[in-house]
Amino acid sequence: MFRKILIANRGEIAVRIVRACREMGIPSAAVYSDADRAALHVRLADEAYPIGPAPSRESYLRIDKLMDTARRAGCDALHPGYGFLAENPAFAQACAENNITFIGPSPEAMERLGSKTAARQIAARAGVPMVPGVQDPIERLQDAEHIARELGYPVLLKAVAGGGGKGMRLVEEEAQLPAAWRDASSEALHAFGDARVYLERYLERPRHIEIQIFGDTHGQIVHLGERECSVQRRHQKVIEESPSPFVTPELRHDMGEAAVRLAREADYTNAGTVEFLVDAARNFYFLEVNTRLQVEHPVTEMVTGFDLVKLQIRIAAGETLPFTQEDVVLSGHAIECRLYAEDPDNNFYPSPGTILSRRTPSGPGIRLDDGVYEGFTVPTEYDPLLGKLIAWGRDRAEAIARLQRALAEYAVTGIKTNAALFRGILRDPEFGRGELFTRWLDGRLPHLRAHRGNLTERDPGAEDAAILAALLHRLDANGVTNTTDRSAESDSRWKREARLEQVGGE
Repeated sequence: MFRKILIANRGEIAVRIVRACREMGIPSAAVYSDADRAALHVRLADEAYPIGPAPSRESYLRIDKLMDTARRAGCDALHPGYGFLAENPAFAQACAENNITFIGPSPEAMERLGSKTAARQIAARAGVPMVPGVQDPIERLQDAEHIARELGYPVLLKAVAGGGGKGMRLVEEEAQLPAAWRDASSEALHAFGDARVYLERYLERPRHIEIQIFGDTHGQIVHLGERECSVQRRHQKVIEESPSPFVTPELRHDMGEAAVRLAREADYTNAGTVEFLVDAARNFYFLEVNTRLQVEHPVTEMVTGFDLVKLQIRIAAGETLPFTQEDVVLSGHAIECRLYAEDPDNNFYPSPGTILSRRTPSGPGIRLDDGVYEGFTVPTEYDPLLGKLIAWGRDRAEAIARLQRALAEYAVTGIKTNAALFRGILRDPEFGRGELFTRWLDGRLPHLRAHRGNLTERDPGAEDAAILAALLHRLDANGVTNTTDRSAESDSRWKREARLEQVGGE
């Protein structure tokens, strides 16, 4: 096993990896930018090293600094988490050149599957169904116009590199294509350093369903079932669940087998996710491969019982998968929501700031993966993800009920969060029936607002401060009743203290 693992990431995923390392008895080394000096992953890791200023391009995206830190810390392995450099083949190659084991796929496999167009070519060779479209980048707008006419509108422009909905534009008619081409190319260049795009036919009301795969270095590849990821806002997932309420055992088998075939064709090892679009008739089409651990991996862990981060580490160390496909059994149902520091009523604008107080849920079937604490300042430089709240139940109804209960217990003051948005979604009858597709939430937001008034979590801190000020006004400096308010004279001291305690615990 490894001597020490460098965690080349931040936030909740860095905390998650630190915990896996500790359970395995492997020392961990964290890295941090100037903005993350007091971050939770820095506090929890065995060691921590500064890597530069707050902008990620000067810290978390600097391969040279990360390699130098790994050498100085005496690390023989590196976990990239997700985001930042996690899917960068050059980063994996730099690890190999420095005799540091990259806990993920090989740089060659990342290169083959990191490009969506190259991945489509591999999928075609593996006999995996694909959405009609092109398998090569489109160089000119005129070529895109010709291809779009052949495919038929609507079409989807997509960046060759990256993910997260960046560099993606829906084009419903030819007149929209020039502006969409310009915007998608520009966004892709800014986000991924690669302006190339390609085209595929747009499917009406598809579901986004992904298959978790694992491959070891001894030729064994398995899948761990599916995750339903159709609740998205502007192509960004916000709620994930496993298993999907739409997938039948037969469809799960067929999609899983297709994902494994594709992984074998790409000579893939370690954790990965094969993403599909599925239409109303349960026809599935290859979308892309994420060559890393997913944000939503906890729901798979909850229903399979496998620790995916530990599996990643063991596979990277050369161990074989400790189970076969026949051993993979999905038990119960798990749902995850992504908690962000953002304002849903202000176009989901980020809400950085200092967390003044924090109340976290617990109880049967509840898990909270986060990277913050009371007093922590959420920085402006990075994605405002606070953490993920996951609920497990014996069936989907119980998982939803438990997540609703957990969200009712969750409270953060000092910043705005999107927790109230999830309360509205979980109460929505269409969500309850599993009637989902990738643009469902974008179209459903006006309905959710109409039934709630707003979707931003209120800040109880302001209300608590007002109540406390009113109570203090009724007491003099020695805790004696203020004689200007005769109604309080009969209050005993224990009643006053109880009220103050109640205010402080709201």
